[in-house]
Amino acid sequence: MIAVDTNILVYAHRRDMPHHDTAYAALERLAGGTAPWGIPWPCVHEFLAVSTNLRIFQPPSPPDVAVRQVEIWMESPSLRLLGESTGYWSELRAAFLGGKLTGAQVHDARIHAICRASGVRELWSADRDFSRMRGLKLVNPCLG
Repeated sequence: MIAVDTNILVYAHRRDMPHHDTAYAALERLAGGTAPWGIPWPCVHEFLAVSTNLRIFQPPSPPDVAVRQVEIWMESPSLRLLGESTGYWSELRAAFLGGKLTGAQVHDARIHAICRASGVRELWSADRDFSRMRGLKLVNPCLG
């Protein structure tokens, strides 16, 4: 299964972002396909926080537009929303200690651990911090 990180969601949603067209097309392929794909719940939360943030976007996405975007993704019958489950703690511990992570990097370790515990094999992200953790193939669908 492929999971999608916050930055790819924001790129796909915001037309003013670099790589919008590529990210949008990539998500459209996932959402329209039959293979299961996932969005970790922390990425949904972060998408809402980032896309509606006045310090990041001028203008930011209105809250109702950001919520509707999430609901559109949720309409994909192949989407799985991913959260903490059995095996999460051992994956988080391994990512945190193995990647020698600290501070804000714990958020990425959480996403990584949720993905690993949910059977995700590939994470689509533009965040290179994930390369410090092992066990997921990291792919930036906006490159190449």
